[in-house]
Amino acid sequence: MKPNRWGFEDLGLGIGLRTTHFTHILRENPDVGFFEILTENYLDTGGRPLFILDQVAERYPIVMHGVSMSVGSTDPINFGYLDKVKALAERTKARWVSDHVCWTGVVGRNTHDLLPLPYNEETLRHVVSRIRTIQDYLERPLVLENASTYLEFVPSSMPEWEFIARMAEEADCGLLFDVNNVYVSAFNHGFDPVEYIDNIPGDRVCHYHLAGHTHCGTHILDTHSDYVVDPVWELFGHTIKQVGLRATLLEWDANIPPFEVVYNEIMKARTWREQEASHAA
Repeated sequence: MKPNRWGFEDLGLGIGLRTTHFTHILRENPDVGFFEILTENYLDTGGRPLFILDQVAERYPIVMHGVSMSVGSTDPINFGYLDKVKALAERTKARWVSDHVCWTGVVGRNTHDLLPLPYNEETLRHVVSRIRTIQDYLERPLVLENASTYLEFVPSSMPEWEFIARMAEEADCGLLFDVNNVYVSAFNHGFDPVEYIDNIPGDRVCHYHLAGHTHCGTHILDTHSDYVVDPVWELFGHTIKQVGLRATLLEWDANIPPFEVVYNEIMKARTWREQEASHAA
């Protein structure tokens, strides 16, 4: 199995740091490999959130995951935002900084949603150029996640996995590979999730995400509000066979249960990881 391009450490199994679990984490020091923070929750706030984050960062590795970098937007890059991201990464000693392959707004307005891109040569050139600029400014690799999507653009000329793979190579960036998002988008658009996984450059993958979703019959919404379904676990197993072991995180962002429930769910990933480790030995 290839290591990732930058030698980022396999941090094991992690959980998103959420306010409802602050007290439990500081009191119990749970046995997890790392915590992922939602970048924007800590950029323009002080007081208790940063006080708690500083304590967690003293005990655990931190990785940052943002939703407002808008790498696909036609708006100018927001360097003021990047200054705050860079400062937070330094404060927390973040192992890496991630965001999404999407755009989040236009003419200065943030939609607070991860909007899809047309997958064609023009968009690819635009996104690659912006990623290179952002990485140079942050002075670190940028790790980008495949987002769940609910519609596609007529001008697209390549499948999403080809766009993602070429983007990562041409921009020299990392990938946060969200297995649930592949499953969601595959159902919504009718493509084969295994074909997607098999065409992702494994040496660019630094991190995995797992999550639950809401199945609406005709479509699936990526709600992060439930347990991981069996088909997603199976795709996770296929992914680590193809790519290798990487830091793996469970996202649970709505209807958040007690910490023990979230912890037990991410620990299910240990079985899949151990199977792969035994095969590779």
